[in-house]
Amino acid sequence: MNYYTVLASELGAITVQANSEGLLGIWFEQHTTCPDELGEHNPSYPLLKQAETELKEYFAGERQTFTLPLAAIGTDFQRKVWQALCEIPYGEAISYQELANRLGNSKAVRAVGTANGKNPLSIVVPCHRVVGKNGKLSGYAGGVERKLRLLNLEAENC
Repeated sequence: MNYYTVLASELGAITVQANSEGLLGIWFEQHTTCPDELGEHNPSYPLLKQAETELKEYFAGERQTFTLPLAAIGTDFQRKVWQALCEIPYGEAISYQELANRLGNSKAVRAVGTANGKNPLSIVVPCHRVVGKNGKLSGYAGGVERKLRLLNLEAENC
């Protein structure tokens, strides 16, 4: 069974979904990848409470890493990209090219970008830390303005 809640944040409403295996998704209001069926609304579900606590700590500048179990659904390649995203240090940003290089395939820049864009776990799996080759802020499912605010939050708290 899947459970969800909607949390208020400095960046607007965030929908968080989980099941007994872990966190399934974190989406901002305008995300187009948020599923139509989220499951049962249950703000007191323990994993959702943990997510709420950790996200509040993150936004307060008190948390740099998350301890939430993750259970996002994706292809093997997507999961590999998402794992690599988790290895980007707090407060740092790398290019899509660098992420492809870290995955051992410098020619996979577009595929890496696509997998990055399908990341269902915003913030916790920090896809906002990936920028264009020249440092330009490019696409972010939560909106480029939110991406900038997340990067600035982390820069201020390093």
